[in-house]
Amino acid sequence: MIISMKNRGLATRIRWLEHYSVNRKKYRKAVKILISIVIGALLLAGLYALFGDVILPTLQERIEDMFNYSGGVTVN
Repeated sequence: MIISMKNRGLATRIRWLEHYSVNRKKYRKAVKILISIVIGALLLAGLYALFGDVILPTLQERIEDMFNYSGGVTVN
């Protein structure tokens, strides 16, 4: 069977596309992994900021108040 030049060029292009096609599933998985890493880092940074600025200073004040408790006895 004789293939004309026009069809041969089309067949070559189709083979080239099949050979160099992008595996989109692999890239979708990579994008999902990157998004989960970014979201996890943002959550971790938020928790770190919350503990550093709000929770730990309050906790330190409460602990100091517990140890500085005089028991209700006033000394003159």
